[in-house]
Formats: sequence, structure tokens, C-alpha cells
Amino acid sequence: MTQTVQPNSLVTLHYRIALENGQPLISTFEGTPATLQLGCGDLLPSLERVLEGLEVGTHQQFTLAPEQAFGPYNPELVEHVKREHMPEEEIEPMTIMEFGAPDGTRYSGLVREIDAVRAIVDFNHPLAGKTIRFEVEVIGVL
Repeated sequence: MTQTVQPNSLVTLHYRIALENGQPLISTFEGTPATLQLGCGDLLPSLERVLEGLEVGTHQQFTLAPEQAFGPYNPELVEHVKREHMPEEEIEPMTIMEFGAPDGTRYSGLVREIDAVRAIVDFNHPLAGKTIRFEVEVIGVL
């Protein structure tokens, strides 16, 4: 009987996430395969869904629109932060920083621009608004 990926499977696979133009961002094909527990947040839920039903030995590529992948780009998640509310150290543009919310939640943001008075910080996922290619090779399922 062939094993197929189920919503809570432990899956060993190779995977590659690339931009629509083919530029690779993350890949395990050149090294050790990944072992992921589906349903536990190891992988984006929308990426887990495309794995469901795949059989061991399947090698497949999916093209996912932003809404199916990391979500649309939301301009409301770009904020102006007063420099006085940021750490003292030197911060370069295009640096990812972590910020704390009053409730203790931590958020990462990309500093797009910064000067002595303020910074423009983008809290969107770096792949928000992008169509991606998700390539997988299912090696094993438990």
C-alpha cells in the first residue's frame, strides 16, 4: 500500500521555495532532506495543504499566487517608527529587527529607510505579494 501525506503526517521530503522567475530562496535538494510534522507550524499551512494526498516518491512543483503562499502585500503593515523608540546601536537600511508589542508578542520588521528622526519599517513577510514556486519530493511518510 502506498503511503500518502495526511494533514498530521510526519513527512520527510526535499523542498525548494523559489520566486516565480526561478530564483531559489530555500532548498534542501542539495543537502539533507527535511522532516516536518504537519499541523505543528513547521511549514506554512497553505504549503502543507498542497502536500496532502501526495504519495511517497512524488516529485512535483506548484506555482502559488500570493494569496495561496505568504499572503498579499499589505501597505498598512509599513509603519513610521520614531528613532527614539529604537535601540541605540547603528541600524542599516534593509536590516531585519525584532520589535515587542505591549502584550509581549514579538514582531520582525524590515527597516526600509532610517535617519536620525525616524525609520520606515515593513512588517510584511518578505515574500508577501510574491508568486512562488514550491517544489517537493516526498521521501517518506509516517
